[in-house]
Amino acid sequence: MSETTFTITTIGVIGAGAWGTALAATARRAGRAVHLWAREPEVAAAITATRANPDFLPGIDLPEGLAASTDAATVVGVADAVLLVTPAQHLRRVCADLAPHWRPGLPAVICAKGLETESGALMGQVVAEALPDTPLAVLSGPTFAAEVARGLPTAVTLACADRALGEALVTALGTPTFRPYWSDDVTGVQVGGAVKNVLAIACGIVEGRGLGDNARAALITRGLAELSRLAAAMGGRPDTLMGLSGLGDLMLTATSMQSRNYSLGAALGQGRTLDEVLGERRSVAEGVHTARAVVAMGERLGLDLPISGAVDAVLSGRADLDQAIAGLLSRPFRAEPEV
Repeated sequence: MSETTFTITTIGVIGAGAWGTALAATARRAGRAVHLWAREPEVAAAITATRANPDFLPGIDLPEGLAASTDAATVVGVADAVLLVTPAQHLRRVCADLAPHWRPGLPAVICAKGLETESGALMGQVVAEALPDTPLAVLSGPTFAAEVARGLPTAVTLACADRALGEALVTALGTPTFRPYWSDDVTGVQVGGAVKNVLAIACGIVEGRGLGDNARAALITRGLAELSRLAAAMGGRPDTLMGLSGLGDLMLTATSMQSRNYSLGAALGQGRTLDEVLGERRSVAEGVHTARAVVAMGERLGLDLPISGAVDAVLSGRADLDQAIAGLLSRPFRAEPEV
């Protein structure tokens, strides 16, 4: 455990999509100076000039004093901690671009949920490789960006192996309506955030196919068992998955059309193609990219992950929906304690 004292008064946020902007607004409400990096010049200009991000958070007023720019070096240079809020599959490239400007000891808070498709790496592994010796934390949990941006009550998990850093980040980001809970299970929190997106696609398919609420409840429950198996095999604690970053996030993401992954699954269940749905969206449904990595990880670890496998088969075109559903329904009966 580190004896370092962390003072966090200025927060940098890399990524001005819906989630990055919402977190920047939260940090500003918590009394921090906030510098937000946007890839798109028009997004940075709109946030700075109008306190709004109409491209990603339409109709939401942002707090005063939220600065946005396209100069990542300056954002990193002034920050006491940096939130990395880019899509999971772009995180390695973004960190490589930031590396020449990254100060030794500058903490990074990973806010992307997923596994890297090509390597199967957790986001923490990606950042550790791209930004060596960087103190790391992970922010995850049941969050819709628009609700966080509006200041509606939200609770999240902030995982950090260094308790002093974790508590400093909790203090820096926490408000009466945004409540981070510290955990030291960095691996379990990351697995929960990644796999729940895949399970949410499955639950959306159940909705779109009209299979009923009973089926969705069963899928959530068995999906949680699947998620917990994978987390334990990767070094996480199963009890972590009973908290906000596991059960909480899964319940939110797998039951609401606000969820990009759930709504994508619903569209697939209604007979639309993956290309059609993705072609209409600017936002990223991380479960589409994560499914293959989850299945590959399960195979390496010798785990049975039937729901994730069925989602991957559908997304890759190896099975149609009816085949995937029939495969799940024809699995052998088991005793429930056996997960």
